[in-house]
Amino acid sequence: MADTIKEIATIPLASTENGKIEVAVIDEPYGAGSAPVASVGIFLDGSNDEPDWKVHIPKENISDVISALQKAAEAL
Repeated sequence: MADTIKEIATIPLASTENGKIEVAVIDEPYGAGSAPVASVGIFLDGSNDEPDWKVHIPKENISDVISALQKAAEAL
């Protein structure tokens, strides 16, 4: 499916023993010629191979998502 996956960061998931958040860049996530995306995966158990939740964010949307997440952090 994906051509290459470049891991950017792994962050411990708060309120879990072994959970983690993984941020990566995936080239051609939907097959040849598809645009790369930033991928955020949530693993409730860090030993799982696949995330329990994931989101793919196109480059053009990253700044707006960061801004919205900062507003969410302020609202918490």
